[in-house]
Amino acid sequence: MTLEACYRALGGNYQDVLGRFRSEKTVAKFVRKFQDDQSCEELAAAVERQDGPAAFRAAHTVKGICQNLSFDRLYQSTCRLTEALRGGWSEDAPRLFSRVMEDYQITLAAIRQLDPVNENAG
Repeated sequence: MTLEACYRALGGNYQDVLGRFRSEKTVAKFVRKFQDDQSCEELAAAVERQDGPAAFRAAHTVKGICQNLSFDRLYQSTCRLTEALRGGWSEDAPRLFSRVMEDYQITLAAIRQLDPVNENAG
């Protein structure tokens, strides 16, 4: 899968991220690194503990990464969760977290289909 097709599959904005990073090679590098980021795992653990402050920090981190990479679908669901947790634990958090995890899995699935050749693209 090309990088542009990957962005379509994950619900992102390819033109936006390309304009920000100016190089497909750089975009591909950071998209691949997203798979190794532990913020979603930290978010899951915090939600399981119903730890509002920790869940907020982790959700806010994921939101920022998604905004920088133009992962729009995951950004939007994480943004909703972040806002729900801004004042502490929210009864809406488990439902919103579920949506974040669905979008996260869609994002990871698309990234895993990315052609290795794109790492060396211009």
